[in-house]
Amino acid sequence: MLKILVVEDDPLHRDVLTRRLRWEGYEVVTTADGAQAVFLAHGQQPDLILMDVGLPGMDGWDATQIIKRDASTRHIPIIIVTAYALPAERRIARQAGCDAFVAKPIVFAELFSAIQDCLANAAKDGRRPRADDNDASARIGIRL
Repeated sequence: MLKILVVEDDPLHRDVLTRRLRWEGYEVVTTADGAQAVFLAHGQQPDLILMDVGLPGMDGWDATQIIKRDASTRHIPIIIVTAYALPAERRIARQAGCDAFVAKPIVFAELFSAIQDCLANAAKDGRRPRADDNDASARIGIRL
């Protein structure tokens, strides 16, 4: 089963994302702050991270940069999920090392397309998700 780390400080958004991802067959780990996201990225080694930007304490940009600078976590695709959808924010996301950008309010078709693209790119690059043929990776077309 593919594991996704959801980093979202709003409890309602976190709950909606978690429920939908679990319904789609993903294992989900959650946190509400950037420092904990860095800790969980190291300890849990998720297959993908959904990162909000406006987090208390360490924001999503700083957490992403730390995760992407570390050799043990830089391979994890990170999708920024934010209400700040201006072109400048997309540039900042690329500079921080994000693999994709999804604007809020979330359109789930766009989110799952971004997830599929990031996981497919990770598989092509040799960063294979931990999965079997019965889980979400098989449904979205990733071949291991």
